[in-house]
Order: sequence, then C-alpha cells, then structure tokens
Amino acid sequence: MANLLPIAKTVGSNRMVPTISIPYPLGNPNTPKEEQWKLRYHRVGVALDALTTEVTEQTVFPVRI
Repeated sequence: MANLLPIAKTVGSNRMVPTISIPYPLGNPNTPKEEQWKLRYHRVGVALDALTTEVTEQTVFPVRI
C-alpha cells in the first residue's frame, strides 16, 4: 500500500495499492466511522488480493473511490 505511487515505482515495488493521503493512508477522520470502516476494509482486501496475484511486472491494483 502506497500513497506516493511514483516513489513506490522508482524503488521497484512490484505490487502497489493506492492509499488516500500521507497523514491518513486508509481513511479520513472527518467522515463517519461506518464510511471509514468500509473504505479500510475494501483497501486492505485489495492489498490481500494483490499479495496472492501472480505479477511479472510492476502492477498498480485499482481501488474504487
């Protein structure tokens, strides 16, 4: 999981899941707790799927907004 994808690509990460922001990579404290939970649950799920996916080159795994 990375919030700065260009840097993650530069250092050679092979699997990347975009996060939201630097101070709050998996959420926004100004949103309701239910919304934060759904967002975090989804992003962590995408990251777990990324770990089990075969890749041959750098891959950015899309997340819904």
